[in-house]
Amino acid sequence: MSRLGELTYTLDFRARGPGQEENKMLSSDIQRANSELADRAIPRIAVLMALAIRFVGLLRAKKFRDYAELARLGRVTRARMTQIMKLLDLAPDIQEQILFLPNLKGLNERNLRPIVSRIDWNQQRPMFQKIIARRGRAGD
Repeated sequence: MSRLGELTYTLDFRARGPGQEENKMLSSDIQRANSELADRAIPRIAVLMALAIRFVGLLRAKKFRDYAELARLGRVTRARMTQIMKLLDLAPDIQEQILFLPNLKGLNERNLRPIVSRIDWNQQRPMFQKIIARRGRAGD
């Protein structure tokens, strides 16, 4: 299930003042790149999963003291930070699937809360597959 992908962003940091017209060629390249990125948009749930993994790494490396400090820096509540970090309670194979899933309409952290609340990974797996199947049919 491991699929490594690479996203490339083009950023234009040049300042343009009044009377300076942007490069038309650059503009069309940016528009094309933006439309390609929109086609390959990373699902929000995958972003949250990746953040949770990154945050736990930072905590283990003692770059931050606790969830509260991460929440302050990320400008979210401690409760929201806990919700995001609870994604790490999912079975490792479910975490991997989330990271590489296509964008399924309606799949979000809230939908995963009943699964996260289960300790037994063997109970989590069929629950997750049921959600994926339901969301996959809804997107057709």
